[in-house]
Order: sequence, then structure tokens, then C-alpha cells
Amino acid sequence: MAPILEIKDLTHVYSAGTPFEHTALNHVSFSVERGEFIGIIGHTGSGKSTLMQHMNGLLKPTSGSVVLDGKDIWSDKILTRQARFRVGLVFQYPEYQLFEETVYKDIAFGPKNMGLDAKEIDRRVRESADFVGVTPEQLEVSPFDLSGGQKRRVAIAGVIAMEPEVLILDEPTAGLDPIGRAEILENIERYRKAKNATIMMVSHSMNDVARLTDRLLVMNHAELAMDAVPGEVFRRTDELLEMGLDIPDVTRVFLRLRELGLPVEPIYTMEQAISALRQLKEGAAHA
Repeated sequence: MAPILEIKDLTHVYSAGTPFEHTALNHVSFSVERGEFIGIIGHTGSGKSTLMQHMNGLLKPTSGSVVLDGKDIWSDKILTRQARFRVGLVFQYPEYQLFEETVYKDIAFGPKNMGLDAKEIDRRVRESADFVGVTPEQLEVSPFDLSGGQKRRVAIAGVIAMEPEVLILDEPTAGLDPIGRAEILENIERYRKAKNATIMMVSHSMNDVARLTDRLLVMNHAELAMDAVPGEVFRRTDELLEMGLDIPDVTRVFLRLRELGLPVEPIYTMEQAISALRQLKEGAAHA
């Protein structure tokens, strides 16, 4: 099956030809399979946000192409418009973009712009609200009467209501407490499984991307520095640290255990840590 999304030799230059010229993306290429959960990591200014805004047509490439389901999204105006519905983009702190009188109307805004009929809009509003844990009672209140975490859910529901095939999220758990973080990530995973959607998530939490993603894209100075499964990426600890990035807490602990002479491999999730510790315990018991 062909990839749902392909980024081909993508370059973007801001303020080209002026003293403020800045290359934000430099010949970036990768493909995304249907149903994948991809993490995007990189230091501030590495090109993550610019990359995100190309994938649904908010920014036009200086050169290169963005191919959605086999078609260049900039080859036709209709394809460009379709891409903005088929690839949903949730910006950081999306709750600041809420503006309607009720939660229902806010979630319905995107589907209305798609030209859907009232019955289909209602189905999508209620289904997306359920995905993110917004109750039917909350649909009738003002979004400004909700807590910060609830507003975040409403904002995400507004994008999910368009039923994007690819859902891109920029730091979806930023500023939330641990319970709120866990709930948002669980909601995103529920949507992926229910719709077989592709998820791309920008995050500074190495613990989250290590646990959730199938693959990691590492951006560094406008270029794609790594494209691999989390285990391979986090084995390159020295390179990540040189880029100003962190590693999962549990990886740091097990690297220290290796330095102390224990026979453990580098790991990156808590589940792997529990298994490794059990093996160490069993080995010690039989020694």
C-alpha cells in the first residue's frame, strides 16, 4: 500500500532574497504509512513547526513537494483545500483559538466549513466529543466556562470532527498536570485505533514519544537528522545530547547501571525496564 503522506526534498526559506533570509527546512524527505504513530522531536528552531505547517498546506514549499495519497497538494487548488481537511493540525495551546458561544458550535465549526449537512455535523460533533471525554452536558455550555484541560479537549475535538486521515499535534499535553497529560494522550490513541488514523506528534517529552510512537523523526538545524524506531534513536544518546535533546528517564537510569557494570541493554520504556530488572533478579537467584 502506498504511503498516505510523502515529503519529498522539502525546502522552505523565509524572507528569501532579503537580509532576513532564513532556511527553516533544508531538503527534508520521508514518508508516512497509514495508521502510523510518528513522533517529531528537535530543539527550538530546528524546523518542527515549519514542517508541520507544510503537511496540510498552510505553508507552500520553496522547493520540493508534499504528496498526500499520491498527489502533490500544491498541483491543484482543490487538492490544497482538501489537504487542510484531510490533514488535521492542532497547534500548541489550541484552547486559545476557541471563540464560539457554546462547545457544540466550536466543535461544529470545521465540519460546517466542509459543507456537511446538519445531521452529519451533529454526528461528528457528538462522536468527537466522546473521543476526548467531553460530556453531552458540556456541549451546551460556553467553552470559556471550562477548565484549561477541558478547553484543550474541546479544541482537539474540533479538529477530530473533520475526521482527518492524518492528525498532527504540536505539544498536545503542554502545560497540563500528569492526569490531564495521560488523558489527552489516551484520547489521541483511541482516535487512532477507531479510525485507523495516522498520528504525528511534536513533543519535548522523551518519555511520551518513547512509549507511544512507532517511529521518531529527529529535526536538527532545518534537516532531518534521524528517522528510526525509538529504540534505535535513543541508542544514539551522545548525538541527541549534542543536539540539545534529552533521553527518557529510564534510559538514563539503565545507562548508569551499565556504567556500574550490570549486564543490561539500553532501554527506553518502563515496560522494558520491568522486564530487564526481572531478568537480572532471576539471574542473580541462579548465580
